[in-house]
Amino acid sequence: MVKKRHEEIPGRRGVTEIPEIPYQPPPGTPEGVEVMSLRELRRRAPAGEFDAPQRPRFHSLFAIERGAVTHTVDFTAYPLGEGGVLWVRPGQVQQVGDLSAVEGTLVLFRPGFLSPATARNAGLDDRFGGTWWQTEGAERTAVFAAVRHLACAYESRLGLPAEVHAETLRHLLAVLVLRLAHQTPPAGRGAEPSEAYLRFRDAVERDFARTHRVADYAQALGYSPRTLSRATARVSGVGAKEFLDRRVVLEARRLLAHSDLPVAAVAAQTGFTDPANFSKFFQARTGRTPGGFRAGLRGGAG
Repeated sequence: MVKKRHEEIPGRRGVTEIPEIPYQPPPGTPEGVEVMSLRELRRRAPAGEFDAPQRPRFHSLFAIERGAVTHTVDFTAYPLGEGGVLWVRPGQVQQVGDLSAVEGTLVLFRPGFLSPATARNAGLDDRFGGTWWQTEGAERTAVFAAVRHLACAYESRLGLPAEVHAETLRHLLAVLVLRLAHQTPPAGRGAEPSEAYLRFRDAVERDFARTHRVADYAQALGYSPRTLSRATARVSGVGAKEFLDRRVVLEARRLLAHSDLPVAAVAAQTGFTDPANFSKFFQARTGRTPGGFRAGLRGGAG
């Protein structure tokens, strides 16, 4: 299944990585994909396995058939009920909810398992791809039929040569991820992204710790600030400045939650020259001081 790793980041004293989970296929199973029921996952996972945040290096698809659970991905809580599907992508930080309350299927797969064409058409490398779907009606029937077909094929090799079995699973998984990516819009997702939005999004990911001014991105990309804001609002539902601020807050939360950096160092790593300005920004966005946010996560008063 998986194996945790918890290491200090070289050259950055006091900065401890969120436990990474590399993919390790069970002996005798196809390389690059694993399918199991949530009941089987509960049986195999040690007590407390999912209590702390984790950063998988692989894709994880949770498909819920019965019950309800809240699953957190990058500090956003997603309510998963019957018909809910959650896609955690490599590098995202997840905190699994109480799996004893739900039944369903978990699909794990490596980024390179699917064909390049499928990866491109399903947006596997899109860091901002869909995370949460609440399927209904015919869409639910189709999505969960694909899940069950994949699970059945995984469990029942039926005498197929290993490479043929792996290729069968590759095709069945492709059906599932393509259906999710294109036929069932993620909850809360807006219009298809424009070139302006995609370029701005990637620039924010690259430079959010350098500048928090939309005007700087607009100048670098050759758009007006208004154009960037409109393009961002059509896709994400918020303007360019809000989109940028949310990315800064996410990074600050990650550093406060999963490192021992002083608040001043977190401020510097998220683009603030004055720790007091960072603290005011963080409190305005989250309702808590940086210290209070950290203490609350670690069981202290905040």
